[in-house]
Amino acid sequence: MEQLKKILSDPTIGKIAIILFGILIIWIVIKAVQRNFISKLKDSNQRYKTKKISSFAGYLFSILIITIVYSDKLGGLTIALGVAGAGIAFALQEIIASFAGWLAILFGGFYKTGDRVQLGGIKGDVMDIGILRTTIMEVGQWVDGDLYNGRIVLIANSFVFKEPVFNYSGDFPFLWDEIKIPIQYGSNYAKAKVLFVEIAKKTVGDLTDKSQQQWNLLQKKFMLENAQSEPMISIIATDNWVEFTLRYVVNFRKRRFIKSELFTQILTEVEKTNGEIKFASATFHLVEAPEIKVKITPD
Repeated sequence: MEQLKKILSDPTIGKIAIILFGILIIWIVIKAVQRNFISKLKDSNQRYKTKKISSFAGYLFSILIITIVYSDKLGGLTIALGVAGAGIAFALQEIIASFAGWLAILFGGFYKTGDRVQLGGIKGDVMDIGILRTTIMEVGQWVDGDLYNGRIVLIANSFVFKEPVFNYSGDFPFLWDEIKIPIQYGSNYAKAKVLFVEIAKKTVGDLTDKSQQQWNLLQKKFMLENAQSEPMISIIATDNWVEFTLRYVVNFRKRRFIKSELFTQILTEVEKTNGEIKFASATFHLVEAPEIKVKITPD
């Protein structure tokens, strides 16, 4: 017992004990708050952000306790820290840039968890935003369309300062997409135009109104012109066929599904026109070789 008191009476050991006890109390309180309050929040985005902030507060209070306990020693370290600061900043410049990127992401509105982004050449959904790295569930690559390929990618937050950040779902969670339909010359073009627009309106549903409302809100926030959210057709005459381009608005997560549904409906409805509207395809006309006459003269 006396030996224990003697050990605890040592200033260095006493300070270490105070720090360990204080950090333990801090994290017990934070974990209790996360388990009993934060985990019960219904909004997943709010729950995620609150949990991240509480964890960051835990690290901050832990550093604060260490600073308070060793405050009498910090005065002598000022000069040493100043000399070493430049070297540390140079050696850890990527880490510092990633930390600055994390602050920019949180307070600058670059993206949030759940958004579909393209960052550092990688496209996918944001799973987690850490202090140094953003975790993304990748889409595309060897998988066609906007489908997950199962690969989880960690990207340094510093990329927000180095490359463009493409956000597919931020303030406007819709995309304009289009499909091209080749129609034979001599078809009923007016009927085809009306038919394709009606199919698009039926397939897209109420996305036209929803996207227009979001676009109106975006116009109030940014300098933007008005945009047509209703399905529309443009026509171009090519060497082989009349090309109909159907443009429409789609949710960023359902682009592949809507395109497949549109093609299915278009194929079905065009077949019902009994040849009034015909699909075109590339054709090749083989020309007969010219006749060759050979005259042989004797020596």
